[in-house]
Amino acid sequence: MTTPQHKIGSGLGARSTADDVLRGIDLSGSTAIVTGGYSGLGLETTRALARAGAHVVVPARRREAAQKAVQGIDGVETEDLDLADLDSVRGFADRFLASGRKVDLVINNAGIMACPETRVGPGWEAQFATNHLGHYALVNHLWPAIAQGGGRVVAVSSGAHGITGVRWDDVQCESGYDRWQAYGQAKAANVLFAVHLDALGRDAGVRAFAVHPGSILTPLQRHLAKAEMVDAGWIDESGNPTDPTFKTPAQGAATQVWAATSPQLAGMGGVYCEDCDIAEPAVDGAEGGVHAQAADPEQAARLWALSAGLTGVDAFAATA
Repeated sequence: MTTPQHKIGSGLGARSTADDVLRGIDLSGSTAIVTGGYSGLGLETTRALARAGAHVVVPARRREAAQKAVQGIDGVETEDLDLADLDSVRGFADRFLASGRKVDLVINNAGIMACPETRVGPGWEAQFATNHLGHYALVNHLWPAIAQGGGRVVAVSSGAHGITGVRWDDVQCESGYDRWQAYGQAKAANVLFAVHLDALGRDAGVRAFAVHPGSILTPLQRHLAKAEMVDAGWIDESGNPTDPTFKTPAQGAATQVWAATSPQLAGMGGVYCEDCDIAEPAVDGAEGGVHAQAADPEQAARLWALSAGLTGVDAFAATA
């Protein structure tokens, strides 16, 4: 079976930064929405897009913190949004649509990792709900503005998508909770979301991508004990990075910015990217690549149907 998952030779790489990606690209007049765009990779993404001329909307659960973080960056506005609360997601989308603006770029950057067992909404597992379902609902609610802009949607996934696919018999981890299994499932869901959104949206000129930003020390690790990160070889006892493969936040933001803006990806979509290029299929025993269970169009369609049922929103219900 053929696959679009092959490198295109972008000329960029693991050490490229978001500013490297945007060199020579003028985003003036474009509107970008970056969830979690006030911390870690999200803040680097916001800065780079704004420097390239984009107007960046940063919806945030902690709006006061977001306002403080983006203060002084021209062309950035903050908004209220809690991805774990579907009423909040709808409220943000309704306010944005009422403004009459189109959306050129959506980067689903916000997320949580390896948190203690937490239930949100009607009892949903928090990582699946926040990382996937909240973003699923957001994009579907915003669809009129995204379609108007012929925009790109980027789902920030992780190499952890290879831990497990969607656990169809226990999506909400009701039979037992393992924080890394739950995280892996949520990150696999991010990839599958991009696969199916691209299939549904391409006739409207909308393309979708999933990305692995690389390994970066950011607030995403807030739920990990220091000893755990030392044992993993990520940091030393003083908290300094020790793994030479780790990226800086500016390097980590590069792939999602590349997927959102690069003219090299014109006419393409539905693929998983890493190190500022399209990834190859994963190979057992080797680092990197996209795992088959996260790139399967049938599983992507199944996840879309499940997500529509859980959230009650599907912008494509009449045409799907």
